[in-house]
Amino acid sequence: MKILMVHNRYQIQGGEDRSFDSESQLLEQYGHQVFRYIRENNEIAQTISRLEVGVRSVWSQTDYLEINRVIEEFSPDIVHVQNFFPLISPSVYYAARKHNIPVIQSLRNYRLWCLNAYFFRASSPCELCLDKPVALPGIFHRCYRDSYLQSSAVALMQSTHRLLRTWQKKVDRYIVLTDFFKDKAVQGGLPDKKLSIKPNFVATDPGAAYTKENFLLYVGRLSPEKGIQTLLAAWMQHSDLPTLKFIGRGPMVEDIQKVAGQREHVDYLGELPLNDVYDWMGKAKALVFSSQWYEGLPRTIIEAFAKGTPVITSRLGAMENLVGHQYTGLHFELGNVEDLVRQIRWMEAHPQEWAVIQQNARKEFELKFTAERNYQLLMAIYQRAISEASR
Repeated sequence: MKILMVHNRYQIQGGEDRSFDSESQLLEQYGHQVFRYIRENNEIAQTISRLEVGVRSVWSQTDYLEINRVIEEFSPDIVHVQNFFPLISPSVYYAARKHNIPVIQSLRNYRLWCLNAYFFRASSPCELCLDKPVALPGIFHRCYRDSYLQSSAVALMQSTHRLLRTWQKKVDRYIVLTDFFKDKAVQGGLPDKKLSIKPNFVATDPGAAYTKENFLLYVGRLSPEKGIQTLLAAWMQHSDLPTLKFIGRGPMVEDIQKVAGQREHVDYLGELPLNDVYDWMGKAKALVFSSQWYEGLPRTIIEAFAKGTPVITSRLGAMENLVGHQYTGLHFELGNVEDLVRQIRWMEAHPQEWAVIQQNARKEFELKFTAERNYQLLMAIYQRAISEASR
């Protein structure tokens, strides 16, 4: 099969970029031909004005013509879009339709309905724009980059393609990561019959490690929506907690470094290569995942499962379903410092149960999140899209 993979990369690499790379490589490993059409957000600062970005997010004639050319030369069986925002735009769908090529769109954030793509505002989940024809609350609250102008540009993209029924008519199948995400997509107006659930996966099994050290680990973007402040507050208030180590980068790096300078049991390791991250994951007694937005399906959670490391997570959205309480980890109430501490105390007081939970985490990975299992799901979705499009 020949697959045209389309993706707009972020300035700071995140889970969506890694998922694009992993799926592309997975398909090639199984003998498929993959053409990668990529735009980089670094182009914005270098060659593209903010005004042009706003216009292109609604319709990029440049990418429409270029994708037309690629389709004519490559003749793909399917076009799989990972992220079109902001440079590629939904024009990619129209280019594929011109050539009668089935279109798959992976959804790993809530950009079709929320200006900042997180359903997150003022330190808590927000769905004010989910059922609105125009995201006026998001414009009022300057939800995209704290700017009325840029928020208006994203809202224009959403409402234009909602009016044109682009989301309903120009995409053959959507891939969503969880049942929770599917429910939100249906509430937002996507046809249930076009939604397929396929989780993220770990491309290369890093292997379980059951000899743990007495520390907890955070891995990911260091930003407010990730609940970093909840973690810092807990470790500032309780000096007898196990050491907490941070891996990653983002706007809250200085806050973490400041606390690390004041508390011996907080440590910032910086941004590390993936193999080093896996090494720390394997040693950690637990991964802490304190996110305050719904998330899609966090890669760090399934990577922790692969290492046999349970996860202590916010009781919210996909995380609540992904992590079984006292089965593959623990839940704590969103943003509640004392409840987080209580769950850590439970872990420390139940070492035998925690050893079983470690085994459960690894089993969950083997059952749901391997590359082999993911390939089977992905090919079933492709075949269904091709079959439906032909009819």
